[in-house]
Amino acid sequence: MAEMFRMASQYPKDLTDPMRGELVALGIKDVSTPEGVDAILGKKSGTVLVVVNSVCGCSAGSARPGVGMAMKNSATPDEAITVFAGVDREAVQAARSYFEGYQPSSPQIALLKDGAVVCMLERMNIEGRTAEQVAQDLVRAFDKHCAK
Repeated sequence: MAEMFRMASQYPKDLTDPMRGELVALGIKDVSTPEGVDAILGKKSGTVLVVVNSVCGCSAGSARPGVGMAMKNSATPDEAITVFAGVDREAVQAARSYFEGYQPSSPQIALLKDGAVVCMLERMNIEGRTAEQVAQDLVRAFDKHCAK
């Protein structure tokens, strides 16, 4: 029954694929199903970066480039995944179910350690900031929580 009411993607694939590709090129796994999200976040072990991608300007100008800069740091998460708001609706909902205490935001970047959010960048922490500032926030979190 739920399949009957599944909503179509809000954005055309030819628009979102390049945006998806920016993160995939960094080695971030593109996850488009709730089962895929649960397979990674449900383990509740290690560190996982979750990027809720978006078509908005702050995602293009600050979030994705900031993630790219941060992923060059010597300490990085054990795993990194991305879901796309407005496209992978069920996967995004599944990812956000692990963000206890946080409201939905697009874009949104979470670092989880052993299943708990230890760093959260919401739209209000991304919009109006540079990619370098976003990267600095993430690097601080990586250094604190991902150091091997």
